[in-house]
Amino acid sequence: MSNWDLLNRFPRVRLMSGPTPIQRLDRLEEVLGEKRRGVSIWAKRDDLMELGGGGNKLRKLEFLIGQARSEGCDTLVVTGGVQSNFARLAAAACARTGLACEVVLAQMVPRETEIYQANGNVLLDGLFGARVHLLGTGDNASAFAAGRASEIATSGGKAFVGTLGGSTPVGALGYVDCAFEIAAQSKATSIAFDNVVIPNGSGGMHAGLAVGSALAGKDPSKVRAHTVLSSVETCVSATVEKVNAVFDLLGKNDRIRAEELAVDGAQLGGGYGMPTSDMVDAVRLVGRSEGLLLDPVYGGKAFAGLLSDIENEVIAPGSNVLFVMTGGSPGLYAYADALSSH
Repeated sequence: MSNWDLLNRFPRVRLMSGPTPIQRLDRLEEVLGEKRRGVSIWAKRDDLMELGGGGNKLRKLEFLIGQARSEGCDTLVVTGGVQSNFARLAAAACARTGLACEVVLAQMVPRETEIYQANGNVLLDGLFGARVHLLGTGDNASAFAAGRASEIATSGGKAFVGTLGGSTPVGALGYVDCAFEIAAQSKATSIAFDNVVIPNGSGGMHAGLAVGSALAGKDPSKVRAHTVLSSVETCVSATVEKVNAVFDLLGKNDRIRAEELAVDGAQLGGGYGMPTSDMVDAVRLVGRSEGLLLDPVYGGKAFAGLLSDIENEVIAPGSNVLFVMTGGSPGLYAYADALSSH
C-alpha cells in the first residue's frame, strides 16, 4: 500500500483543484543580502487556493466535511476565535458543498476594537452565509457549540461539530497529504528542503506534517514550528498527542517523541493574536519585497521566527528552507490599527 492509499480510505470532499505551488522568494533573498547567509528561501503557497480566500484550513476541511457527510450531517458547527481562519473557510466550504454552517466565535484575544470584532474574517463569515454567534468574554465556545448541535437535532437536523482549528486526527490528515505533496514536489524538482517552517496554533498542521514526513522517509524534526497560541511545553505536549493519534488513525504503530518535535516560543509575544514588532516587520518585509501577504496571527510570527533562525544559524547557512504560507490575509484588515501604528 502506498502512502497515498493510506488516505484514500477516508471520506473526502475535494475543495482544492490540485497541489499548491512552491516558489522561490528570490526578491526577498536579494533584499536580505548577506543577512540570509546563503539560505535559499522557498514558499509553499497554501494561501493560493480558489475557495474562500484560500488557506491551510481547507486541507483539513476536505476530510472533516467528508466525515460529516459520511455521518449524515446537514450542518457544520465550528468554533474559533473572533478572527478564526478556520471559521471563515468552513463557511466557504459549506457554501460550496451545500451544508448549513454556524460559526461560534470566542473572545480569545483581548482586542475590542470595532475593526477586530466586525471586519476581516468576521465580515466574510457572514458573506459566505454562515450564522455567526459572537460570544462574550468568558463564554464557553465548546459548550455553546454542543448546545447548538442539540437544538439542531431537536429540529430534525444533524450537526457535525468542528473543534478549534479543525485539529482532530481526521482534520490533520490534510497535512499528512501536504507532506506527501511536498515530498513529491521536492523529488520532481530535485530540491531537497532542509527545513520546513510553519506556525503552530492548535497543532493539527504540525502533527499532520510530522506524520506525513515520517511516512515519506523524512526526519519529522526538520519541520520547525513557531508556537503562536501557547507555551512551548503546552504546544509540544498537545502536538505529540495529536501526532500519535494520527498514527493510530492510519493503523500505524509508529510513534514520535516530544524531543523529536522542533518548536520555538520566541515569537509568541504577549500571547495568541497579540501583535509584536517582529511580526509587523516580517509582514512588511515580505509585502515590500515580494508583494505577498502574511497574516498577523500565524504567518507573520512564524516568518519572523524564520528570519531569526537564519540570523542565529539555527537554519544552517547555505541550506534550503521551505516556509508554508498558511493564508489568513483577511485578518490583516482586523489588525489595521496595529499594522499602521508601528
